[in-house]
Amino acid sequence: MENQTILTPQDSLQTSEDDVKTYSVQQREALPEEPRCVECGRYGEYICDETDDDICSLECKQKVLLKFKQPELQSSVVLPAVRLPATDECIYVRDGSNGKSEGHSLTNAQTELVRNKFEIVVKGDCVPSPVLSFAHCDIPQKLLQNIERAGYEIPTPVQMQAIPAALKGQSLLVSAETGSGKTAAYLVPVVSYCAKFRKEVGSDEKKPLVMVLTPTRELCIQVEEQAKVLGKGLPFKTALVVGGDAMPRQIHRIQGGIEMIVGTPGRLIDLLTKYDIELDRVSMLVIDEVDCMLQKGFREQVMQIYRALSQPQVLLYSATVPVEVEKMASSLAKEVIIITVGKLNEPNQAVKQVAIWVESNRKKQKLFDILTSKQHFKPPVIVFVGSRIGADLLSEAITVTTGLKVLAIHGDKSMKERRDIISSFLLGEIQVIVATGILGRGIDLLHVRQVIVFDMPNSIKEYVHQIGRASRMGKEGNSILFVNEENRSLFPELIGILKSSGAAIPREITNSRYLTASLPSNRGNRKRKANC
Repeated sequence: MENQTILTPQDSLQTSEDDVKTYSVQQREALPEEPRCVECGRYGEYICDETDDDICSLECKQKVLLKFKQPELQSSVVLPAVRLPATDECIYVRDGSNGKSEGHSLTNAQTELVRNKFEIVVKGDCVPSPVLSFAHCDIPQKLLQNIERAGYEIPTPVQMQAIPAALKGQSLLVSAETGSGKTAAYLVPVVSYCAKFRKEVGSDEKKPLVMVLTPTRELCIQVEEQAKVLGKGLPFKTALVVGGDAMPRQIHRIQGGIEMIVGTPGRLIDLLTKYDIELDRVSMLVIDEVDCMLQKGFREQVMQIYRALSQPQVLLYSATVPVEVEKMASSLAKEVIIITVGKLNEPNQAVKQVAIWVESNRKKQKLFDILTSKQHFKPPVIVFVGSRIGADLLSEAITVTTGLKVLAIHGDKSMKERRDIISSFLLGEIQVIVATGILGRGIDLLHVRQVIVFDMPNSIKEYVHQIGRASRMGKEGNSILFVNEENRSLFPELIGILKSSGAAIPREITNSRYLTASLPSNRGNRKRKANC
């Protein structure tokens, strides 16, 4: 115990000069007779200064302090004050349910306060009040225990509003910034519904009850893994339907009896056309990254799957929701509730953006300079590129030039390769991944704090998703964008995105002749102002 480091309240979530572990996954397993972390059981390398507990990382210190400072609420006629996250305001929640979770509710004034504080905007009729605790939701006790074990202390703003609305059976279109907890916002209602249905109807029923669609294999895998954590110990089984895995194995899994299918649209349609799968019990359809899923290429596949179902409750989620998606949502379900958290279609404000003007023939050298700079290189890092071959070539060039261990991930890699690469990245075995847009949406790489956009994507919407990988659940991160005249069509929108986060705009953009040509003339406005 004498060699343990004492962590102070000033410790940040970033790795310190003494290489204090940021996350528990970075810590090794404890050897016999070594101290163990009170949270996860790994090597208790440090001592929490406030509780004297053995802990393995800053992540587990946070969890210990949350429990130490915010003891579990006790059921009573009047509950103690629930402190709103990131604020100094308290709200007292009255319990009129004699211990039943669904009785916890906010007054109209409290509902308005919470929604204003967290920039929650709702459109629709009979939208339930937000919840300030998972214990206030009408969900099975086992699910509540699983939520706590998974490390969810209190709901994020999107979870506060989306979970009670989905539990009520309402169809939703939900928009919230990247890393805000949207996946759990739909998985909690999904697991709760499946568990309750099986309890009421019986476990002999083998037909699937819920279908979740996402645009990439990686996101499907992540969603299923998170669902398994929340559904542990409950009548809740899942099937993963993605390319790269043997179809007979997938169909065997479904026919054995499952509650939820998670899949990509193309592979799911392929499976449905070749095998007889009964979908008449599917009463919830979740479409994650809905703006991407309803674009050309995916739209008809999604609609084909939707038409195979019998008027399910529809839950649509994304960080960016154009007007076209709102129109499409109204065609999928009647009386869709629209929930927006934060500023619509804007980047995560926790990500500090830096835009650098770099000519195309200088981009590689600029990247090498960043990755070899103690000041600017903040691993783990994702470098986004525009093509699969570009990802392979750039990863090899970085390894040769900098000596860093770098791997590329893209759609041409097998499922096993992609899983192994992400696992190595999460465990800290590699510091840099070079990726195509395959990692740009939804993937929860919690410890990533830096994103370098080497090739600007074709739309600002995709750029917003990509830099969102640098911040999850409000943790601060930074992004570096390489931009030049090849991206001139995006200059007007990019200026707005950079301004919204207070980022500096390269003078080459503001002085660009392409920008001037794309803006409407305001000569008349200037003349009228001059005469006022």
